[in-house]
Amino acid sequence: MPIEILGMIATTAGSESKALAGPVVDPAYVREFSRAHEDAGFDRVLIGYSASSPDGFAVASAALHTTERLKVLIAHRPGFVPPTIVARKLATLDHLTGGGRVAIHHITGGSEADQRRDGDYSEKQDRYRRTGEFIDVLRKTLTEDEPFDHDGEFYRFEGAYSAAKPATDAGIPIFFGGLSGGAVEVGAKNADVYMLFGEPLAEVADHIRTIRAAAAKEGRTIEFSLSTRPIIADTEEAAWAKAERIYTETEELIAAQKEGNTLSFARSRGEERNAVSADRLQQIAQRGDVHDERLWTGITRLTGPSGNSTAPVGTPEQVAEALLKYYDLGVTRFLIRGFDPLGDVRDWGQELVPLLREGARLRDEARAAA
Repeated sequence: MPIEILGMIATTAGSESKALAGPVVDPAYVREFSRAHEDAGFDRVLIGYSASSPDGFAVASAALHTTERLKVLIAHRPGFVPPTIVARKLATLDHLTGGGRVAIHHITGGSEADQRRDGDYSEKQDRYRRTGEFIDVLRKTLTEDEPFDHDGEFYRFEGAYSAAKPATDAGIPIFFGGLSGGAVEVGAKNADVYMLFGEPLAEVADHIRTIRAAAAKEGRTIEFSLSTRPIIADTEEAAWAKAERIYTETEELIAAQKEGNTLSFARSRGEERNAVSADRLQQIAQRGDVHDERLWTGITRLTGPSGNSTAPVGTPEQVAEALLKYYDLGVTRFLIRGFDPLGDVRDWGQELVPLLREGARLRDEARAAA
């Protein structure tokens, strides 16, 4: 199966190791960042979500209209906008940008403080049920030819209907992420693609087995995406030296109390509960800085539970092979984003992206021959 390679764009430059630079919304940077992904051979870019970041639908529209083939994955947090409205927004954007370029990623929300910035005080176990119901209504709105009623736990509609349907038979792919209680059940029942963080191979294999089994009980199959932060250089020694420089730069940014997170424009208000998937990365980082030979968790340990932060380190060939081991487990999509966001995308387009595609093709041929 051909792999899909995803990146992640933002409206301003920054990362764990690079302080935020420029205006919060920099139109020229969005255009440059989007085009860089298309030029580097990426299939799709994620537009992240937080309660203090710029609107993802507007960013997606800008990215789509400045590129020709690049697809988008719009992160969305159910609970604030009715699913009927989101369905119409997605279908409309799909038609206005050529069809088949729009997907949605549902994040139920791991930060209580960030939920409350938008006025959501619901409990996490309730939020997962709400996400499941949201996706169910979203799908119906995108596919039903006649108005329908819905009377659920969180949503109630009479005569719900969208004249705008997806522009292609592929529809609007639905992505989902989360590993806490209730997440697997919701994702297995509703998602087309289940997004996982870059944990060691054994842990990812366990997640895939569990989620596949849950999906099978629903009579469904599901695909998987893996998110990592590759660090590459011409030699393995140079790559590890680069990782150390990123670590030092991140330490200095933390010491200076500066921020490089392009999704977190509001300062934290003290200790809070975090997403289980992010906490799992912290537990893995405490076991050691390197797993499976080259999966580095130094930044994970340094920055705390902040999501996607594990990094395969090595030459382009070594990193491609490390990622393709996840392909052998069943991962068909790879979301990669850099600590030097724009520069890394350009570098990856030279070797890493082609190596990933060729490696997957060769594996597929070998399996077919066997």
